[in-house]
Amino acid sequence: MSVLDSFHLSGRRALVTGGSRGIGKALTRGLAEAGADVAFVARDPEISAATVFELRSEGLSVLAVNGDIADGSAVRGVIARAVDLLGGLDILVNNAGTGVHKAALELSEDEWDDIFDLNVKAMWRCSQEAARHMTANGGGVMVNVGSMSGIIVNRPQWQVAYNASKAAVHHLTKSLAAEWAPLGIRVNALAPGYVKTELAPADRPDLRQYWVEEAPMRRYALPEEIAPAAVFLASDASSFMTGSIVVIDGGYTLW
Repeated sequence: MSVLDSFHLSGRRALVTGGSRGIGKALTRGLAEAGADVAFVARDPEISAATVFELRSEGLSVLAVNGDIADGSAVRGVIARAVDLLGGLDILVNNAGTGVHKAALELSEDEWDDIFDLNVKAMWRCSQEAARHMTANGGGVMVNVGSMSGIIVNRPQWQVAYNASKAAVHHLTKSLAAEWAPLGIRVNALAPGYVKTELAPADRPDLRQYWVEEAPMRRYALPEEIAPAAVFLASDASSFMTGSIVVIDGGYTLW
């Protein structure tokens, strides 16, 4: 196998949570461009249908599974549906997440719970269900989307629940990597910095000083710049990696 061949995902079956837009859409596209058959989970059927149409028009093998993985009772059915449609599951990308900018003294318990329910608990449930399928079929790979916010405290915005949830994602990644390595399951995570998406206003003038100017590269990322690292972690190119947190932040966390 050549070096470039080790990045290919031909014949692999992948599931991306929150894969209909933003970083998730870029990850869905990247995995499919690398040759994988990809399903993604999302809550909005109209957005999902538009994403499927767009990516299939590019010649990519992509399908949608509608569902809310923050609903614990729905996770098993969502994973089972994806496995059935794909004919198996080799790669799980836990991308779905949410957050809110709010001072700690103003944050409600419901807001805290909503963030942890999706960012941590749903990731755990999806990983557990996917691992059951992978263990029965010789193993697999998981790529979790954490954040540089799990390493630093962002500014000027306060986002205590999001930061804490992403730190939990990083440690969940390491814990599962240690426990599941004997089962043939590798678990790694991406930790992106500021990425411009429909929901992340990385180009807002009032935030530029903090979000852009303070990074050594002095810019934000685009979603497609995150996808190659996900392909790397999902592929045989990273076959001796597990429990790693790959930071992609333009150098932001160097200071």
